[in-house]
Amino acid sequence: MPIDPQLDVLLQLMAGSGSPPMYEQTPEDARRGFRVLTVDLRDPASVPAVDAVEDITVPGAAGSLAARVYRPAAAGPLPTVAFFHGGGFVIGDLDTHDLTCRTIATLCDAVVVSVDYRLAPEHPFPAAVDDALAAARWVSDSLADLGGDDRMAVAGDSAGGNLSAVVAQAFRDEDRPLAAQLLVYPVTDMGGSYPSHTENAEGYFLDRPTMDWFGAQYVGDPSALGDPRLSPLHGRLDGLAPAVVVTAELDPLRDDGDAYARALSEAGVAVEHRVFPGLIHGFVDMGRHSTAAQAAVEETCALFRKVLHGGAVR
Repeated sequence: MPIDPQLDVLLQLMAGSGSPPMYEQTPEDARRGFRVLTVDLRDPASVPAVDAVEDITVPGAAGSLAARVYRPAAAGPLPTVAFFHGGGFVIGDLDTHDLTCRTIATLCDAVVVSVDYRLAPEHPFPAAVDDALAAARWVSDSLADLGGDDRMAVAGDSAGGNLSAVVAQAFRDEDRPLAAQLLVYPVTDMGGSYPSHTENAEGYFLDRPTMDWFGAQYVGDPSALGDPRLSPLHGRLDGLAPAVVVTAELDPLRDDGDAYARALSEAGVAVEHRVFPGLIHGFVDMGRHSTAAQAAVEETCALFRKVLHGGAVR
């Protein structure tokens, strides 16, 4: 399917900005550029209102991490979602994914705890994984003070989807129950090669050179590519929490997410899987630009809400 026309306009505007591609930038410049795109150019009036937002710290693997708690207006007790942002393990922070967390909180009737894990290249693999696990364990131990009931889920987009999948596998092994996992265009096989990597290699926001740049920053030792903490597709998948896995047709990471959804289903895990036609990587933050992207966000949250609140999953 052709790219959504409204997203095509957005991509043309970005291409004409004169900014160098991310893979030619320093990590610091890439972070600043991503914040401009996701924070500075956003109309504050367009973000969903929540009942309360609180900046806190949570335990990480090597010290405290910044985190942010979003509480919806829905009456409690509520489930709690540990959220891990995307950005190739190199860029992104609490502010760049503020819209996504507000959307999940309001549309899914859940308390969301967004975690600002350490980034590469300053902190390469497994720093982000170790931080995600430490923070998720804290959330698991604090449910009574957060959402108020015993339901917990993990969620994330792209690199955050990778971290969420890894946490879900670790929590199964630790006998920590999860009610659901939401994986939005996740990277699941860092060393894999899939058709979408070449079919969508350029022109659709995330391109193959940038993917390779992210990987080079995050993965210090190529022999680790098969490690399930880096590539959760290579982990044991039976007994995991019900999953919602969504991908975009024109995303180089499409096949990563699709492969993980199939593997989960083959392992007996209940999965809701959607591939959204005409959309690109990053669509969860593009609803203000694209009616189709916003519809996909709303469908994704409806699926996640159903699973999180105990609805049947195929």
